[in-house]
Amino acid sequence: MKKEVTIQSLEKRIQAMSIIVARNQLATSIGIQSYGGDRDIYQALGYLTTINYQDYKDRYLRQDIAKAVIDRPVKATWRGELCLIESDNDNETELEKKFDELNKKLKLKSVFARADRLASIGRYGVIYLGLDDIKTTEDYAIPVKKGQRVLKSVRPFGEGSALIGEYESDVTNERYGMPLFYNIQVVNTSGSSSTIKVHYSRILHIVEDPLESEIEGMPSMESIFNCLMDIEKISGGDAEMFWRGARPGMDAAVKDDYHMTADDETDLKDQFDEYEHNLRRILRTKGIELKQLEQQVADPSTHMDIQLQKISAATEIPKRILTGSERGELASSQDQDEWNTYVQARRDEYAEPNIVRPFVDRCIELQILPEPATDYDVDWSDLFAISEAQQVEIGLKRATALNQYSSNGISQQIVSPEAFLEYFGGFSQEDIELIQEMNSAEVLLELEVSPEEQELIGKEIE
Repeated sequence: MKKEVTIQSLEKRIQAMSIIVARNQLATSIGIQSYGGDRDIYQALGYLTTINYQDYKDRYLRQDIAKAVIDRPVKATWRGELCLIESDNDNETELEKKFDELNKKLKLKSVFARADRLASIGRYGVIYLGLDDIKTTEDYAIPVKKGQRVLKSVRPFGEGSALIGEYESDVTNERYGMPLFYNIQVVNTSGSSSTIKVHYSRILHIVEDPLESEIEGMPSMESIFNCLMDIEKISGGDAEMFWRGARPGMDAAVKDDYHMTADDETDLKDQFDEYEHNLRRILRTKGIELKQLEQQVADPSTHMDIQLQKISAATEIPKRILTGSERGELASSQDQDEWNTYVQARRDEYAEPNIVRPFVDRCIELQILPEPATDYDVDWSDLFAISEAQQVEIGLKRATALNQYSSNGISQQIVSPEAFLEYFGGFSQEDIELIQEMNSAEVLLELEVSPEEQELIGKEIE
């Protein structure tokens, strides 16, 4: 049996290696397919043919646009409140209450967002469930014991810290080919690290944008990695060009009738060194004619904009939102609407079915959360809700339109008040009915007669 397991494990390793080799061959073929194979474009431009997890992580940590590509979708996805809805009734159910308590206690939304970010950087991410049945280090490798469990902690890990150590090798098992054990690298408070073998039942495996594989997706930076490198060249080259070209230096020419001695040459060189390093602002140039060299500084914005457009197209992040170019101002309404639609789809098609529901279902299975009566829904914050500033702006426009409508008697003959409110004011039928009820109440209030007025009316009648 051990021999069979060894063979199966070897097959899985070979399969994983073949995927890496295939990706490497694909990248290499893309690089050399131009110019009839006479030129390796990737090598000429300095692109990487093989990209590993550490390359992605380093770029995320050190490059602003790379960080924005990961953070913008993740932060927008998890912005606002997150809760479960089991019933339309106003009364809070036990499941809703317990999840809210668990969310506050373990900061679940923050953990989900961190796991989402880690999964986007690499090919997958995981969430470790710290249950109460762990007594020794060896217990991590034991399947979760049945019965009511207590969730004590949750921790997210990226691909680099949660390597798959062994796959399910039993072909009759429904999880054949899926991870069986993970090697979780835990960093201690002292800075040292240790590796723990953890059974899959204690792990939630998160994959974004998978293709053929169920356990590995495409890193968010994979398709734009060359663009990110080009941006680094453009921005770094621009800074270097300005550093050298904004103060290009001077040309020193010895006059024809002047003989420079060795001491004069040494002294002049020392002056230039001191001037270059800001130790001297005045030069003694006896017999020397100095000319300021022409500045050589070009505007890189066009080249940078091309790369940002390519990244925006590949990631579906509008360029204004990617760069934050209109921070503090209202971004283009079209860009914002498209972005909200993208984020809502990411919630519905990825975050909920791959992170939130697997977590909740696992907690219900382990009796950490109560069983729902029928089913539950994940309630997200409304991305399309009107902000306070937008409400004020809409109210101002409606008030202006209403003033113009009411001040012109002909307008009311052409368009009825109800039609104006619906088609020009943008009010719903429910809003119109409420407005009519409020107007009727105001009229009745005005028509109410006080007791003193009734007494006075009675005397006049007599």
